[in-house]
Amino acid sequence: MFEYHGWINVQESADADDEDGGNGLGNDRLRRIAGAVTARIGEIAGPGLLDLRWMNGELFLHLGGFHNHRAPEVLAFFREVGRLAPGSYGVMHVRDDEDPGRENEVRVLHMVRGRVTEDTERALSPCIPVLEDPCLE
Repeated sequence: MFEYHGWINVQESADADDEDGGNGLGNDRLRRIAGAVTARIGEIAGPGLLDLRWMNGELFLHLGGFHNHRAPEVLAFFREVGRLAPGSYGVMHVRDDEDPGRENEVRVLHMVRGRVTEDTERALSPCIPVLEDPCLE
């Protein structure tokens, strides 16, 4: 089982200067990034949520899903957005029972300035007994 939930505020850079008057829609580079992300979504889209949209002049990506088996393309896609848009920030929680040594934990991927780090989500781990009761045999 592979479960994931996350969001990214897609930013061209971490520069606070608004060269487009505060409206990300006017930024040509960010619109090109949006096009590249949209194209990737079309390539890897499946039954999960991959939603890129403009909200109040900012570009956001929301993703989530629940697959029977590991979906490495989702993890790669999260990192790829950071490479395409190095000012981006966000988080994604992942539960993967096929990941040896981590099958009983929820991981959290943090994106800060486009770079992704990974930690155990302590509030949700270990999955058994925090989220689920142990199997009684």
